[in-house]
Amino acid sequence: MADHSSRERKVRGRKIRSDRSSKEGRRAKKDLARKASKARETNGDTALADPGEVAPEPFVETDAVDTLRGRITGWLEADQPVHLIGPTGCGKTALALSAAAERGRPVVWLNGDESVDTAALVGDHAGGERYREDDRFVSGVSKQTEIVRERWVDNPLSVAVREGATLVYNEFSRSDPSAHNVLLSVLEEGVLERPGKRGEDRSIDVHPEFRAILTSNDVEYAGVHRQQDALLDRFVGVHVDYYDAETERKIVRSHVDLADEDVETIVEATRTLRGDLDVVVGTRAAITAAKGLAVFGGSDEADVFDDGVLEEVFTDVLSPKIAGEGADGVDELRSKIAGAL
Repeated sequence: MADHSSRERKVRGRKIRSDRSSKEGRRAKKDLARKASKARETNGDTALADPGEVAPEPFVETDAVDTLRGRITGWLEADQPVHLIGPTGCGKTALALSAAAERGRPVVWLNGDESVDTAALVGDHAGGERYREDDRFVSGVSKQTEIVRERWVDNPLSVAVREGATLVYNEFSRSDPSAHNVLLSVLEEGVLERPGKRGEDRSIDVHPEFRAILTSNDVEYAGVHRQQDALLDRFVGVHVDYYDAETERKIVRSHVDLADEDVETIVEATRTLRGDLDVVVGTRAAITAAKGLAVFGGSDEADVFDDGVLEEVFTDVLSPKIAGEGADGVDELRSKIAGAL
């Protein structure tokens, strides 16, 4: 009778090797899935923010603010992208976020600068995931298969148009105009082309609820680019200027725990300096100065004018705007502030 024991050992050995190879393949697939999941968490699609989460706090409600926000939301209802233009520190960003939150749709945030290009808007390949499978099912034959999967990551514009979100594009005019060519097809044809993306999903049909709010400083500010007329023609421009004195007082008061008379002093000084100085003195500067006054002196201390406290506070707040001019520039700024106050 033939001895089958050696044959059984060989068969059993092949089966064990096959099971091991199968387990290794499954383990590799699980590792790939874990890596892909981790990559999504780290570099994944731009997060859709809940409108309640982006609503600015605190946000002052006055007739002037409500009227301006009503114009923005009205144009959005008319399916028009809105471009908020105005001086720095006047509250454009807070106004844009408040109007976006009022729509009740998800919000996608994008901050413009020189590094923003088309890929930063629409998306790009974020590398590949690869693993190797060894197939030893047939005795004496080893088959290795290397699998590489490219991963595409959608960036803010793609996410917003696909999900019907409100895109808040802050500092829009600080980005290179060539990056914004993709916006033309979005606003004119309702289609977003994604360069670099292959296959049937190269383009995205724009969701009917997609809207855009863009903010820009006036063209005379440093680092601001003139955008192409073909694109600007498709926006509605809403000019945002500094608010009236009462609104500014309420804004400052909402940010700083300071006596009413000190808030009034700060706002009056801010509005005076705004008219007398060559640098921009926005509402943001008034808030910062109020915080400084709360630390360095207030209504319970000696007179802020006689002690020069207000002069020193505003010099500290505004001196970054003349960075590079040295001590002489700061002394000149301090002298102008003292004269204006």
